[in-house]
Amino acid sequence: MNIYLPDNSVRELDRGATALDLALAISAGLARAVVAARINDKLRDLSTELREGDRVELIKGDSEEGLAVIRHSTAHLLAQAVKELFPSAQVTIGPVIEDGFFYDFAFERAFTPDDLQAIEKRMKEIIKRDIDLVREEWDRDEAIAFFTRQGEHYKAKLIERIPEGEVVSIYRQGDWQDLCRGPHLPNLSRIKAFKLMRVAGAYWEGDAANEQLQRIYGTAWADKKALKAYLHRLEEAEKRDHRKLARQLKLFHLQDEAPGMVFWHPKGWAVWQVVENEIRQVMRDHGYQEIKTPQVVDRKLWEKSGHWDKFRDDMFTTSTENRDYAIKPMNCPCHIQVFNQELHSYRDLPLRLAEFGSCHRNEPSGTLHGLMRLRNFVQDDAHIFCAESQIQQEVGDFIDLVYEVYRRFGFDDVIIYLSDRPEKRVGSDAQWDKAEAALHQALRSKGIDYGENPGEGAFYGPKIEFSLRDCLGRVWQCGTIQVDFSMPGRLGASYVDEDNSRKPPVMLHRAILGSLERFIGILIEHHAGKFPFWLAPVQAVVCSLTDQQKGYAEEIAGRMRQAGFRIETDLRNEKLGYKVRALTLERVPFILVAGARESEEKTVSIRSRDGENLGVMGVDAWIDRMRSMRNDYL
Repeated sequence: MNIYLPDNSVRELDRGATALDLALAISAGLARAVVAARINDKLRDLSTELREGDRVELIKGDSEEGLAVIRHSTAHLLAQAVKELFPSAQVTIGPVIEDGFFYDFAFERAFTPDDLQAIEKRMKEIIKRDIDLVREEWDRDEAIAFFTRQGEHYKAKLIERIPEGEVVSIYRQGDWQDLCRGPHLPNLSRIKAFKLMRVAGAYWEGDAANEQLQRIYGTAWADKKALKAYLHRLEEAEKRDHRKLARQLKLFHLQDEAPGMVFWHPKGWAVWQVVENEIRQVMRDHGYQEIKTPQVVDRKLWEKSGHWDKFRDDMFTTSTENRDYAIKPMNCPCHIQVFNQELHSYRDLPLRLAEFGSCHRNEPSGTLHGLMRLRNFVQDDAHIFCAESQIQQEVGDFIDLVYEVYRRFGFDDVIIYLSDRPEKRVGSDAQWDKAEAALHQALRSKGIDYGENPGEGAFYGPKIEFSLRDCLGRVWQCGTIQVDFSMPGRLGASYVDEDNSRKPPVMLHRAILGSLERFIGILIEHHAGKFPFWLAPVQAVVCSLTDQQKGYAEEIAGRMRQAGFRIETDLRNEKLGYKVRALTLERVPFILVAGARESEEKTVSIRSRDGENLGVMGVDAWIDRMRSMRNDYL
């Protein structure tokens, strides 16, 4: 029989051959590397029997899909090890997640760190048994009865939800079996590198009203080298944790009296102001007008905009004088109110309104995480009111702007996805066709590679999302531009077109950073607190050697402050080495020493935070050097 490969080449195999046989026919090395196969666009086990004319792509273990197969099989291995060590434990679900997997168990006591070590040891023992993973199809009722007899009540509940008449897919590994769609590795010996990470609490089906379960997290990789690299990245991420660095660098803190809200300290607020002013200047340069809108707005506006029905539970509300209000969770309805105050012509479009809008959302307390997930945050929000014919140009200009800003902050790797129409949406198909085409064309005209998320657009229009990859390879979604056909019309926005008719404008929702707080958290971790010179909260510290130089140190610090730099002094009666060590830990870019010789010659001795001695320089020359560095965006 003939089998077709992705390059359209043909392999002739005997009837009854499997996907693994195909790999072996190509090379023994490939057969060792592959973990699954995509057969006619469906991911299958390597044991799947091929048929005449099948199109087959062999999936290697180091690919994204291959890693998912490895991790899913490792989750099954974990469940088998737990059942062997703790027979009374009940298994529930064990999905793949980013960089790993987890499995939830119902057990009468909490798993301990010693238990994790024992489970991991048993997993390695099971691997040595050279056990095949074999897919079987069971009758639904027989499967329910089997798992019920085994005391696996959660698994039986899952099978009960499978519609009658559908095949129940079971994977057997030795004398243990689990409900699963697959695909899986052909043999547990293919699992080469894994580690159990931690135990956490969980609820059955994620509902706090249900039973408490225990979730064991793990990670698995194609080989030990990849596992080691991942664990190293975790160590680096721990060192760079923005919450720890915030305490060390005295940037901000959070406390229970204001959950999910930030107390900014002077140095942290200095970083905030630099970021805000940078974006403010960028917006001015690109034709945006800055506005400010109220924090507390009558419920009626949120009902008209549709937010009350969709986001009521996420909104903080209050009442006074028999009127209900919401603290704004987003800025868009208020921006339309500003637009509506004037009669606009088509000649006024596009109109770009921007705001550093403070928003409040009632996020669950368990999801709050430093600056990355808050209840109060500020968006670098803007809305572009335009005609349909202007969408592509505005989106193209915004794409250029996003890349320009990200480069300034030290991010060159930008990942872009376009999300198109969902099943439930507003607006005509013609409008969606035009908007989606404009977004595609804007990206293609820039020569940008981008992915697509079919059906993941907002209900009011398609969108482009911009994500950053940091120095540890982590991806952070930040910027977005969304096309909105709905809200302007709902809130009475219109302009006078060339034919004197009234038309609702298209509204482009856009943000570059997203949340300023979250973006600063990303910056802290990306730079490990070593902010580039232009962004550092304190750009240099002038240290006196003795009491005799204190006056000179203050004098040159004052001159640098007058030149617009963020300068502090260290006049403590301590040895220079002590001061240098302390300031290095504070990530100050430059340490300036004012000793007797420097005082006499009107110079300053300069050291970088990385320990480099930059020599002695005149104060004016150093100020000129700082001016050049201020505009040097990495």
